[in-house]
Amino acid sequence: MKLALISDLHSNREALEAVWSHVQSQSVDELACLGDVVGYGPEPEFCIDFVREHASWCLMGNHDEAIFRDASDFNSYARTAIDFTRRRLEPRWFGSAARRARWRWLQGLELTHHQGRFHFYHGSPRDPVREYVLSTDGILNPAKLQAIFECFEGVGLAGHTHQPGMHDSDFKWHGLQGQQQLTLPIPERGKCFLNVGSTGQPRDGDPRACYAILEEHQITWHRVEYDFRRTQAKIAATGVLPDLLARRLEVGR
Repeated sequence: MKLALISDLHSNREALEAVWSHVQSQSVDELACLGDVVGYGPEPEFCIDFVREHASWCLMGNHDEAIFRDASDFNSYARTAIDFTRRRLEPRWFGSAARRARWRWLQGLELTHHQGRFHFYHGSPRDPVREYVLSTDGILNPAKLQAIFECFEGVGLAGHTHQPGMHDSDFKWHGLQGQQQLTLPIPERGKCFLNVGSTGQPRDGDPRACYAILEEHQITWHRVEYDFRRTQAKIAATGVLPDLLARRLEVGR
């Protein structure tokens, strides 16, 4: 198995295209997405069409879900982006077949995926869509992390926090710390929880797009440069999306 994992694309075409170019140089067997195809960014249609065409499967993220459900727990910036995305995607009686197909596909995304000893979520095994498994949980909230670890066997993988790295069986966090590439072994026995990071909106202080390649006994994260200024310009051109959503791309926060 050599599975490329992307997550949290957030309608960022430039980041997605840069990651895809890198993925194609890695001789992977397949591509999958752990959710949040939309939200925050300016090009939801492109990102949906890309994932539909290239990914073997895709999970439901909280921003994907919010298009159809309540987003009242989102901050004002995220709610504005959800409203913008919904207006772009929601079918109308005179709309195109492509628009209706995107809507149905997004609405029908699965919540979890399981492949051998690997269990995939957007958030966590307790709440596949919305719960955050934070890099600091092993130190600040070990009881929470213990409860999460009790919900799966083998290896859990998620996105959602935009923080790439691994919680090992001792709840110790292993992050990338600015490295362009990091490979960590996956134990044959015991448990660990992996976060693949964010392709479209990193938040670990590194603005480069992130994705991971999962193999049976190891995982490798890659950071990929992309033209975030072009994405920033597109966000500004919407006249709707908040400037904060553009500025944060430059600092990875």
